This record gives sequence, structure tokens and C-alpha cells, in this order.
Amino acid sequence: MKRTVILLVCGLAFLSCTRPKPAALPETKTQNANGGRHEAASEGNAVELTPEAQQRAGVTVTPAAVIPMTQYLQVTGSVQPVDSSVAHVRPLARGRLQEVLVKAGDRVASGQVLAQLDTIEAGELAAQYNSALSELQRFKIQMAAQQRQVERNRRLVEIGAAPQKDYEFSLAEEQALEEKIRGQESAVSGLSARLRRFGINQAEGNPSPVTAIRAPFSGVIIRTSAAHGEVVDPGAELFSLADLSSVYVQAQVYEKDLGRVRAGQPASITLDSYPGEHFPSRVVSISDLVDPQTRSAAVRCQVSNSDGRLKLDMLAMIRFPTSTKRAALSVPADAVQTIEGKSVVFVRGSPYRFSIRPVEAGLTSEGRTEILRGLNEGEPVVSKGAFALKSVLLVRKLGEKE
Repeated sequence: MKRTVILLVCGLAFLSCTRPKPAALPETKTQNANGGRHEAASEGNAVELTPEAQQRAGVTVTPAAVIPMTQYLQVTGSVQPVDSSVAHVRPLARGRLQEVLVKAGDRVASGQVLAQLDTIEAGELAAQYNSALSELQRFKIQMAAQQRQVERNRRLVEIGAAPQKDYEFSLAEEQALEEKIRGQESAVSGLSARLRRFGINQAEGNPSPVTAIRAPFSGVIIRTSAAHGEVVDPGAELFSLADLSSVYVQAQVYEKDLGRVRAGQPASITLDSYPGEHFPSRVVSISDLVDPQTRSAAVRCQVSNSDGRLKLDMLAMIRFPTSTKRAALSVPADAVQTIEGKSVVFVRGSPYRFSIRPVEAGLTSEGRTEILRGLNEGEPVVSKGAFALKSVLLVRKLGEKE
């Protein structure tokens, strides 16, 4: 919608500066330098602009030229998660899943609860913790009573109302209780640490055997095998979580082309989902194993994906620049426009007139696009301002339809 509005605004602005339409030109056919044939533009496929309008639109004309262009190795790959960014979430103990809160494809935050697990071991630990805590409290009560007894015997001994041995005996019992309390506190601390491994906070009182299984980091659930009511063992994988802020695009490169790829080499990624966009990447690994069936090896390129637009298993095209250059007919990349799904350029036929020329575009490299068919060397092509001419043409066609 935004692009359509821009086209309308640009088109209306420049239509006011176009020259009156001359009589329609007859259609002719000419031979181009690449062996193909192209048709001369008809009146409906031409745009006329005054010099003033061309200046405002920033129209610049550059001849199509044959120049050396970097050759690219082009292979098809797919988007995959980075191995070190995938976590396999498993329970710590055997139990029954009371609730599953996420599904494959969900985005989760670090620490978010994925499932609730009723664990037998956690229940037993909770019971042991409660028992140990009660025993510790009992020892502390006994200690308080024993301390009063020690103080009473000390006073009786001082006034000669009790033998010294009674005081010494009560003091020994106090020391024994102190040891029992220290031992019990250690047991409670150990059980508390084991409960924390299950995500149970004993400070809340009466810890429940139901534990929360949480996400270790933020990411996307890429696989789940957890079902409500299912009994699971400690080794069972419940969820696979991937951090997709950075992903691999992996491709199989034929053995004969492996010498043209090296680790650390830059590469350009394109996807059908985002036409015209290039995602910069870098080769991070080249497999040491060649598939004996396909005679190819896996090559991985790492791509930043902070906006999450690259989805797992999307097909992508990887272009590796090589040291080889080849002379090819090319034009500035901005000269190539897309109209009705076809690549076109605007060729200047006179100081005022620009005709649409359908072309077959090849690879784009270093700001220039290779032209495979539809154009001759030296023909004057609009290299800047082509979008403005396209806007005028589309607005005029829209007006003719109405």
C-alpha cells in the first residue's frame, strides 16, 4: 500500500511535466548484441519528460557496457538453527505431566514455564524436608528448655543446694543438643538444595511435589513431545528450544566446487520470500566429509536474524564470490526495474522520450546487473531516476483503465 501511494504521488508530479503524446510509432524488431531480439517500444510503453522534469527526477543516462564482472558460485540451501543455540529440555526426575503450556512454534522468554510436572522424587524430598524441619524445630525447643535447666543448676550449685555433678550433666546435655541442631540444620540445607533443583521454593512453606519446567533461555520451541497426563522419565526429551537470533544457511556444495569456497569467506543470501533483499553472511564451516552418493559436502553460512524473518527450513540461495572475472554486458543495478513481474530498463530514444525495454537480468555484482538478453552494448539506459519513470508509466496506465 505504501509503495502504491509513492508511485501515485511521483507519477502525478511528473505527468504534469511530460510532453504531449506524438503519433503512435510502428513496431519494429532489431537484433541485440546477445543474439536475442527485442521489440521497439510502442507509444503505450514510452514515457516523455521535459528536461526540467528529468532534472527534478534526477534522471541520469548511462550506456550499457561490457565490463569484467566477478563470477559467483550459486547454490541452494536451507535455514537451520545454530547447533550451540539449541537446548533439549528434559525433566530431572520421573513424573507425570500435569500441564503442557507451549507448543511447537511458540516464542518463549528465559525462565518461562513450559510445563508442570508432578514428580515422585520431588514429593518424597518435600516429605523428607518437612520431617527434617519438624525435627529441627523439636531440637530447638529442647535446647531452650535445657538452657533454662543449665542456668537453674548453676544457681543451685552456687548456693550449695545441688551437687556440682548435676550442673555438669545438664551442661553436657546442652552441648549434645547443640550438635544435634547443627547436624539437623545441615540435613535441612541439603534437602532444600535438592528441592531447588526441581524449582521448588521451600521458603513458601509446605513445598508441593509439582515442579515447573522452565525455558533455559529465550527462543522458539522447534519441537515438542510432551503430552498432558504422560508419565516421563529423566532421559525423555520434552522440548527442543532454539535461539534463532542467529541462524545457519546450509547448502551442499559439489566436490568440484569446494576449492572455490573457504572458511571466513563472505556470502550473500537471497530468499524468494523477500525478493530484492540480500542478507550478508559468512562461511563458518565446511564439512570434512564428502557424501559418496552426491559427491558434495555441507557448507554452513551464519546469518544474523535478530528480526526473526528467517524461518527454519526456508529455502535460500547462497552466492559465493570467486576470484574469476568474466566480461559481460551490464548496467547499473538501479537501472533494472520490475513491471508486472518482468525485468525492464528505460532506453532513451530522444532527449525527451524513454522507452521500456524488457530484458533478461542475470546476477548483480558490485552495483551492476548483468543483462543476458534484450539490450545492446552502448545503448543509453536510465541508470538513475528509473523509478520515477516507472511511476509515471504506471499512473498513466491506471488512468487509462479508469
